[in-house]
Amino acid sequence: MGFVKSLESILAANRETADFYDAEMVIVFWETKPEIVRRLLPPPLKPAADPIVLAFVAHYPSTNFDVTYHESALFLRAEFEGEEGSYCLSMPVTSDIAMAGGREVFGFPKKIGNIELKREGDTFEGWTERRGIRFMEIRAKMTGKLNVEDAQGIVMGGDIQPDGSTEGVSYNFKHFPAPEGMGFDYNPRLVKQVTTMRPKEVQIGEAEVILKPSDYDPWAEVEIVRVLGAIRTVGDNSMKSGAVVAEVGPMEFAPHAFLKWDMT
Repeated sequence: MGFVKSLESILAANRETADFYDAEMVIVFWETKPEIVRRLLPPPLKPAADPIVLAFVAHYPSTNFDVTYHESALFLRAEFEGEEGSYCLSMPVTSDIAMAGGREVFGFPKKIGNIELKREGDTFEGWTERRGIRFMEIRAKMTGKLNVEDAQGIVMGGDIQPDGSTEGVSYNFKHFPAPEGMGFDYNPRLVKQVTTMRPKEVQIGEAEVILKPSDYDPWAEVEIVRVLGAIRTVGDNSMKSGAVVAEVGPMEFAPHAFLKWDMT
């Protein structure tokens, strides 16, 4: 231990994946307006075929990086070079270490917040709060059916592998402000990151979503046109290493560069 680490200790601490054991996630899905997705996606990301939004509240009781925390997130479905994934607009967490790791390694727009996930029978409630505003609340009743009958393909995610696992692609932009006070340290980089989910429990249900306006966490901008449903999973998730797949010009990206900061 100490401020300076030996090369041996650095190599010994290296992990191929960030692993989450018995992770509990309640994920809700809704349709928004296509013009909202077009406005919020930075280039070179493009809208997916349908204007789908997902948000979740999660509890991670055990990890291989020695942190236990809650997390919430807001994603838009997006496409890059023909491959669909999810672009993260916001990801509050309850741990400073989880915040630093996600932001500095992958570019996830994380902030510290207050997050709750609780259960009463087959009903799950979750909320996310910062600066005294509870800007997202979800309620999901695991009835075995969705709000929209034909949305199961969207809610259940991508292809299910023979072992029951699924993979999800996240797109984030990694960027840091220059110390001189204007511009970036380097051209913003689009990072693709894949997470494998190996669920032990899966439930689907009907969802309610409430978004409240907040100057600092404007989730309510992603208007709800139609709630599709909810899925609850408990299982082991593994975040794989990411890859830089594109760079963006500073002026082109500048309007999108403030997801990590409380600016009004």
